[in-house]
Amino acid sequence: MDLLNLVAGKWIEGSGAPFTDTNPARPDETVASGRHASVPEVLDAIAAADAAAPAWAATPHHARAAVLTAAAEIIDRNADAWGRELTREEGKTLPEAVAEVRGAARIIRYYANEADRESGEIYASPRPGENLLVVRRPIGVAGVITPFNFPIAIPAWKIAPALTYGNTVVWKPSSLVPLLALRLAQAFVEAGLPDGVLNLVFGEGDIGTTIVDHSDVDAVSFTGSTSVGRAVIARCGELGKPVQTEMGGKNASVVLADADLDHAAAQVVAGAFRSTGQKCTATSRLIVQSDVADDLLRRVARRAEEFVVGDPLRDGVHMGPLVSAAARDRVSAGVRRALDQGATPVAGGTPYADGDLAAGWFTPPTVLDLPSTGVDFWREELFGPVVGVLRAETPEEALSLVNHSDHGLSAAIFTRDLGVALKAVEHVEVGVLHINSESAGTFPWVPFGGRRQSGYGPKEQGRAAREFFTHTVTVYLGAPG
Repeated sequence: MDLLNLVAGKWIEGSGAPFTDTNPARPDETVASGRHASVPEVLDAIAAADAAAPAWAATPHHARAAVLTAAAEIIDRNADAWGRELTREEGKTLPEAVAEVRGAARIIRYYANEADRESGEIYASPRPGENLLVVRRPIGVAGVITPFNFPIAIPAWKIAPALTYGNTVVWKPSSLVPLLALRLAQAFVEAGLPDGVLNLVFGEGDIGTTIVDHSDVDAVSFTGSTSVGRAVIARCGELGKPVQTEMGGKNASVVLADADLDHAAAQVVAGAFRSTGQKCTATSRLIVQSDVADDLLRRVARRAEEFVVGDPLRDGVHMGPLVSAAARDRVSAGVRRALDQGATPVAGGTPYADGDLAAGWFTPPTVLDLPSTGVDFWREELFGPVVGVLRAETPEEALSLVNHSDHGLSAAIFTRDLGVALKAVEHVEVGVLHINSESAGTFPWVPFGGRRQSGYGPKEQGRAAREFFTHTVTVYLGAPG
């Protein structure tokens, strides 16, 4: 499969370095290959987006929505085939991959329906014969930079609102998952998106820097690591450019003594190990009230050991590989460091030594009993299927441990006590809080994003996305004379 860049409505082979998209379950298998865009080609993409912006903004919202609806239908039609491609290039299981493709279509359809919702506000004026209108205008050219872990869903939840509100886009996806990026762009082109409205450029950090720095890029939406996200925030601050970032997470699940332990164990395992733990909202820390800690850990360990790891295209497999050798090595090193610092393995903890699992980028689902919050694992995001456990004596101590982190993306609380649940809503410092469900997961019609080092700028998804992809104009509308 040839990977082409999309610039000004034309599919072009980049003139940058060649790159290869490989299957993380079988690293000697090539999924697709292509060439990165060069900096001049990225500049062409930005110029095309800038040139296309006025006409796209002037297009009636319902006409823009029709393009989005058509793109969603194309994605739905191809969900099974594109889901297999997603599994081959990124590594999540086939059912998860197909669900992600269909989820992208649902996201795009949601934003197509924005054409039927209110688009402004009207206020009373104290002056006779005057009304105060608040109307929304597109920001212009949006720079979009997306990660590997949801190769079609995360781009969809950035690009769809950008387009529906009348913006044009220059998009750099992760080079680890270029094929699904190509498929998403193809869907929009086939749906009738005008030339230059969406531009897709493959590349590494220099390409992202070019997009962020360019004066014709009016705003930047980024999802990725905290370190890169902070650099993007700082640079946009220097440039006075609106920025939206979704960064790392070190998400906690709290299981209190009154919880349904079977349900809690199932949800913790799902939150920690689905998608091989490569979710920004994955459960990474488990805080258990001491009264039930041993009982819960037995249940969690049993479920972890029953998790079937293998080729994610096979039926019955629960967890595939990590996305790359570097990701596998980082996770293995983090587990070794935790063990050296006194953690005890409850499940997993030992890398695969032979066979297909050792040949691919696989790592076992791992549960570590931590001696204290002083272990590096308590603070550092590994982005893999590893969860560390601490005990708490009281619900109050458990909730305080949730906030013992530089991150603040997601958390889950398992309890039957409504008062404790309401206290968590009041005091847990996260952007997404689950009560009696896993820490991972989001719906497109509600805001998504975190606090502190997990996020900066307006939230994503739902109508919250409008706060980033539009600006307001307050109009004092008076009668003449």
